[in-house]
Amino acid sequence: MSATFSLTGTSRTDEGKGASRRLRHAQQMPAVIYGAAKPAQSITLPFKDVVKALESEAFYSHILTLTIDGQVQQVVLKALQRHPVKNQPLHADFLRVDAEHKITMRVPLHFINLETCIGVKSEGGAIAITASDVEIACYPKDLPEFLTVDMGALHVGTTLHISDIKLPEGVEVPQLSQGHDYDQPIANVYKA
Repeated sequence: MSATFSLTGTSRTDEGKGASRRLRHAQQMPAVIYGAAKPAQSITLPFKDVVKALESEAFYSHILTLTIDGQVQQVVLKALQRHPVKNQPLHADFLRVDAEHKITMRVPLHFINLETCIGVKSEGGAIAITASDVEIACYPKDLPEFLTVDMGALHVGTTLHISDIKLPEGVEVPQLSQGHDYDQPIANVYKA
């Protein structure tokens, strides 16, 4: 993991739609932390800090450090609610991580060598990417920022599936354990 993310906030007791609206007017964002066999905790984070962190793709698939009322917790972003028109974050759900238990996360796929793909460069094909992320399961220490998919050696008529992704050690795709029918395509090279 290349980046580290830290946010500092406070716990909150005032809950509900009206309370959340008042927080947003005060440039604060309501959020909740749950998991690791501890009770859920309602928190407030500075809106500008959250917006700044969300600019990085890595924020969505990293272990984050939240300091709430002086207490440090390791978490991952599990859900983010955005305004339907303004696309501003409205609420976040964070999951506490425990080094002893696997976590399930969606991580982005980065497709490389698109310009040098044999099927495109020599055979007049085009690339269709059908998945931008994939769900993985791993221990927190093994959580990758993204998964790389190399398109360089593909010919026209070739389809890549989830099972073709080279996974780092300690990382698995739970969907593949459900059988061949769940090995969905992620990209293909077709005749243009």
